Amino acid sequence: MDLFRSMNVFITVVQAGSMSAAAMRLGISPAMVGQYIAALEDRSGMRLLNRTTRKQSLTDYGKSYFDQCRDILERVAVADAQAETQQTSLHGKIRVTAPMTFGTERLMPALVDFRRSAPDVMLDIVLTDRTVDLVDEGIDIAFRIGHLPDSNMVARPLSPYRMMICASPDYLSQKGIPGHPSELADHEVVGLTTAARSSWRLIKGENKVVVLPSSKLVVNSGQAVRMAAKAGLGIVMQPEMLLSADVRAGDLIQLFPDWQLRERPMWLLYYKDNKMTPRMRRFITFAVNAFV
Repeated sequence: MDLFRSMNVFITVVQAGSMSAAAMRLGISPAMVGQYIAALEDRSGMRLLNRTTRKQSLTDYGKSYFDQCRDILERVAVADAQAETQQTSLHGKIRVTAPMTFGTERLMPALVDFRRSAPDVMLDIVLTDRTVDLVDEGIDIAFRIGHLPDSNMVARPLSPYRMMICASPDYLSQKGIPGHPSELADHEVVGLTTAARSSWRLIKGENKVVVLPSSKLVVNSGQAVRMAAKAGLGIVMQPEMLLSADVRAGDLIQLFPDWQLRERPMWLLYYKDNKMTPRMRRFITFAVNAFV
C-alpha cells in the first residue's frame, strides 16, 4: 500500500479516536482502514495501537510514530505547495551561458525586455567562450555558436552569427587597402586566440577564396581585438554585432563588403522537460523572439 496514504489513515484514526470514525471521515470502509494500519505495523514490525472492542490507545512506539508521521506529511505538504508555486509563478533562478561577445553586445541589452516581463526571476549569466558542460556546471540554458555534436538536448536555431572584416583608417593609409582577399596575406592581422588557426573563407558569385592569415598578435577577447583594430594594429575579422557601430562612426572601415563571409549557426540549448517551469518557458520565448 502507498506509504503516505497509510500514514494519513493512521493519523486520522488517532485523531478520530476509532477506526470506524476514521473510516467515515476518509470515505472508506473500516476494514480498509484496518488494512492500512496493519500494513504500517507489518512494515515497522511494531504494534502501533492497542485495540479492544470498546477502545483503542497508542502504544509507546505508536506515540513516537504518530509524531513522526505528522511531521513527514506536513513536510510533504509544504514541498507540494512549493512545487505548485514554481509551476504557476514567475519566480526562481535561471542559469544561462553565452559566448562573451554575443553576451556582452546582444544578450545583455536585450535582457531589458525579459526583466520587464519577469521581474522576480533571478538570472545568473555566465559569459565565456569555452564550451560549458551544462550538467556539471548547473546551466539551464545555453547560447551556442557553431555546429553542435549529437545531443539529447533541444536545440532551437537562432539567427546565424555574421562576420565582418575591418581595419582602421590609419592602418589602411599606412599599409594600403587590399583590393582582393588574396592580398590579406601581405597584411598584419589581429586574431582571436580561439580562432587564430582558422581560415577565412570569402565568396563572391562563383569566386571562392580561402585565406589563412598569419597573426603576429592574438588576443583571447573579442573586445580586445576590436580595440586593437581601432588602434591601427591590423586587420580583423569579428562579429558584425561587435564592429558595425565603429564602421558607422568611421573608426573602422569594412573591407570586401561585396564578398560573403561564412556564417556560423547559432543555437539555443536547453533540456527536454515536459514539466518545464514558467520562468524557463518565458526565457525561451524571449530568446527566440529576440534573436531569430
